[in-house]
Amino acid sequence: MSQLFSPLKIRSLTLRNRILVSPMCQYSCRDGVVDAWHLVHLGSRAVGGAALVMVEATAVTPEGRISPSDCGLWNDEQAEAFAPIASFIAAQGAVPAIQLGHAGRKASVQPPWTGGAVVADVDGGWQPVAPSPLPFGPGSRQPRELSDTELKTICACFEDSTRRARQAGFQVVEVHMAHGYLLHQFLSPLSNLRSDAFGGSLENRMHFPLEVARRVRELWPQDLPVMVRISATDWVDGGWDLSQSFELCRHLKQIGIDLIDCSSAGLVPDAVIPAGPGFQTPLADKIRKAVGIATGAVGMITAPVQAEQIIATGQADVVLLARELLRDPYWPMHAAQVLKAEHPWPVQYERARL
Repeated sequence: MSQLFSPLKIRSLTLRNRILVSPMCQYSCRDGVVDAWHLVHLGSRAVGGAALVMVEATAVTPEGRISPSDCGLWNDEQAEAFAPIASFIAAQGAVPAIQLGHAGRKASVQPPWTGGAVVADVDGGWQPVAPSPLPFGPGSRQPRELSDTELKTICACFEDSTRRARQAGFQVVEVHMAHGYLLHQFLSPLSNLRSDAFGGSLENRMHFPLEVARRVRELWPQDLPVMVRISATDWVDGGWDLSQSFELCRHLKQIGIDLIDCSSAGLVPDAVIPAGPGFQTPLADKIRKAVGIATGAVGMITAPVQAEQIIATGQADVVLLARELLRDPYWPMHAAQVLKAEHPWPVQYERARL
């Protein structure tokens, strides 16, 4: 029996298998509002058999967008646009999920296919904010340091977006603490040079990200899961690392977070990353064993046998696929055939099943 295609119960939800769609930015919104592209993009992955379909990083404030074309959830118009997408995903037997985040110092840049350059104010850009006034890298805009009052406001924005996510029909929310965005910037000593209660010691650097996670967990229905994506290591000496991730995840478990989505890197542009098939899976494995919390493995997971092995050997509880699901939205259906697992097809597609 395939373990990849075994169900997983988290709180009141039962995932039909262990294959999750990783949040992948589409840079295709106007004023933060999703459209038909997102319905087709996300809906096709639900039709394709994934157990959970995660909407890309969705900003809780206008200034929290990576680019002017990012998704947002700071107003009701945006929530209303998400509602039919969440409904369609659920109607296909998948769980609709959304990732909430804030880009911090990595905000106000062009989409990658147009070069990713800084967007000037006159072209619709804005002043990025961060724990400390340190730019992401050469050519990046210097961010403005956030005040205590502004941190309270951002926390409140995460709360407002959490409420809107539930109103839109999402069943899982994920807090984005990875890839060099705002909450990761607070965690890493490479980007957080504050001397107040939000910087310095590990406890202080975790303060703001944990407060955001706590508030989201308190607001989200108790019978529904909350996930957190982390960069388990910066892959840079003196930066955020696995031992600090253990401590963060212990606190997240105490708060009531259900699953840690284990990615890495993104904080600095010159990190030397040992990328290769499944290269981040050991991070999920180590956190799962050290902390006793469910984890998701992500990163260059492409083959059905590879994904099966991750789940069957207990390295992670779920796998999150990104680029492989861009290449093939129906990867779960095809993986089930390879693994000889029972997995239903949409009735509309049954005539093509071998």
